[in-house]
Formats: sequence, structure tokens, C-alpha cells
Amino acid sequence: MPDIKFEAWQTIMIAILVLFLGQAMNKKIRFLSRFNIPEPVSSGVVVALFIAIYFFSTGKTISFDIFYRDILLIVFFTCVGLSSSFAELKQGGKPFFILLFLCSVLVIIQNSVGMGLATAMGINPAVGLIGGSISLVGGLGTSIAWSKVIAAEHGLPNAMEIGIACATMGLVMGSLSGGPIGEYLIRKHKLKPKADSIVAHVDVTHGEEVPVSEDSFIYTVFVIGVAVGMGMYLNQLLALTAFRLPAYVTCMFSGIFLSNTIPLIFKKMDWPTRHASLNLISDLSLGLFLSMTLMSLQLWALVSAAAPILAIMAAQLLATSLFVIFVIFNAIRKDYDAAVICAGTMGFGLGATPNAIANMHAITGKYGYSPYAFIIVPLVGGFFLDLVNAVMIELFLII
Repeated sequence: MPDIKFEAWQTIMIAILVLFLGQAMNKKIRFLSRFNIPEPVSSGVVVALFIAIYFFSTGKTISFDIFYRDILLIVFFTCVGLSSSFAELKQGGKPFFILLFLCSVLVIIQNSVGMGLATAMGINPAVGLIGGSISLVGGLGTSIAWSKVIAAEHGLPNAMEIGIACATMGLVMGSLSGGPIGEYLIRKHKLKPKADSIVAHVDVTHGEEVPVSEDSFIYTVFVIGVAVGMGMYLNQLLALTAFRLPAYVTCMFSGIFLSNTIPLIFKKMDWPTRHASLNLISDLSLGLFLSMTLMSLQLWALVSAAAPILAIMAAQLLATSLFVIFVIFNAIRKDYDAAVICAGTMGFGLGATPNAIANMHAITGKYGYSPYAFIIVPLVGGFFLDLVNAVMIELFLII
């Protein structure tokens, strides 16, 4: 029996089915809805488990061509940029700097916990660093990149396997913990969104919300295309320098730039910031991205992770959760927006920025929107913190 490999278009179709499955699971299983587990996470993990069982039963793999996954990520963050306004970002200016500073401290904590436990258990401290901010704040891409350096320069030939295993575990932990922590903070402190923030989703300052129609949908797709084109061109220009950014970040910046200049210059233009079509495309892109990511997890790679690795990851989950609940929440004025930001921080602090957005969507879909949380968290988790993390990793490697 050969390995099974689904083509890109088949992967998209399966991801849609996985998304429907997640919706059904969250409606039927009270635990999932009560603790705000994102729908694609609910079903994606289940599908990944079945694929792992198939692997252990037959020795054969089921894999997916995830070509469209990165495109969906770019589209989603472009929508985030297009739904933003400098006025809202200015309102959340102080929490932005507080979150960035505290998440920088979190990087130090994760690396200290990982390397400290590795040393205490008598294994290579580099294992603890991989199980720290490299795989957690950094994510899978950072794990792969730094694992090559650690394998070559720090005597850890299986650094790649360890990095992938830790990043995978972090992805799952970040997805499963963010919603419950946000729920806990909201319930404990009896928090509610501000009255002018209780809207369905995208809500900024330009005009009235426009319902979905053929014209509005096509127009919104066109604007997204323009923003993506500008973002990709900017990314190519940056690639010529020593300063590089992921494509989704430059596309998000393009969206932010367009939404905060065009409506001011052309005041009568019907800009799609508050079009329901933008919200629809944003939600669909995020849902399919997470479905494809989670259903394609190779969970059997975790089996090779030794008990010390599992202990390090458990300690990281505990340390990050306590830091978010007792430090970050209290520092960011202890209100509803802070609770949403904390749910997002668990997502990118243990996994990736899309997980952070999914966590926040789950919370705000139940309680109400947080206008600037969806700008602050992607900027911190998807851009600025990556720069801080890179510097910190270099310093800890020297130590």
C-alpha cells in the first residue's frame, strides 16, 4: 500500500470539510464552545489524530499539498490591515508597547525555563533553547532555521526533529489554551466590551457597514488584490536588503497604509473597510488556513520526543499561562480588551500568530469585538517580537 498524497485542490476541499466538521463539533460538544476552542482547531486535531493512527497501523503516511495555505495566510492578514485605522491604533498605543515589552520578557523566561530544565536533567542545554522561544514564540519556521545552526555548531544532530516536535506541540497548546484563559479572565473579572465595540467583526471609522452583495464582494476582492500586490512588491524590495520580513507582514502593512490614506484623500469613495464581504473573506481565509495547518500535522513525530522534552514543554505551558494571567493581564489595564489580548498572546506565545487571531475570534465572536486587539497582537506577534526573539536567541546561544 503506497503513501497517500493529496493534491493542492484536493487539500482545499478536505479543509472545507474539516471546517464544517469543526462547526458541528463545537455545536454538539459543550466543552469546545464553552472554552472558545476555535472550530478548525477542534476538527483539525481530530483529523490529525486519525491520520497518526493510520500511520501507526499501516506504516504509511497521508500528506497534503499545502500550496494554498500560505496564500490564505497572506489574504487573511491583508484583510486585517484593511480593517484597521490609525485612530484605533493610537487608542491602543500604550498597551501595544506594554505587550511588546512584556512579551520580550516572556522570551527570556521561556529560554531560561527550557535551558534550566535541560541542564537540571543532564541533557544538552541547546535542547532547552529549542524548547524555548525558538519553537514557541518563533514557531515552526524559526525552529527549522535555527535547528540547522544548532545541529552544526552545538553538538545536537537531531535538532531538526526536536524543533519540529516542540513547535508542533506548541501549536496545539497555543490553540487549546488561549480560549479557556480568555474565558477565565472574562468570567472572573466580569468583563464586557465597550458599548461602541459590540459589533459583528470588522469595525473601524470609515462609513456604515455594507452587507454582502455581488458588487461589494468583487470590489473587496479587487482592493485585497491591490494591497497584496503592493505588499509583495515591498517584500521584494526588502529582500534586496539585510532587513527581511515575512510576506504576510508586508501585505498587512500595505492594507494598513491603504485604509488610512485612501479614505482620507478620496472622502466620497466607498472604501471596503466596513464591508461585510471583507469580514467574510477574512474569516474564510483564517478558517481554511488553520484547518490545513492542523490536519496536516504529523503527530507521530512527537513520539520520538523523549520524556525530558515533554517535561520542558509542560513547564513552558505552565510558565507562559501564569505570566499571561498574572502579569500581562494586570499590566494592560485589566479590562475586556486585555482579556482578548491575553487569549491572543497564548496563541503566538506558544504557537503562531494565526492561532492568536483564531483565539481572539473565538472570544470576540461570543462576547463582542475588541477594536485594536486585532491590530496590536498581529503587530507584536507577527513582526516586532520576531526581531526581539532573533536577538535573544543569539544572546542565549553565546551564553
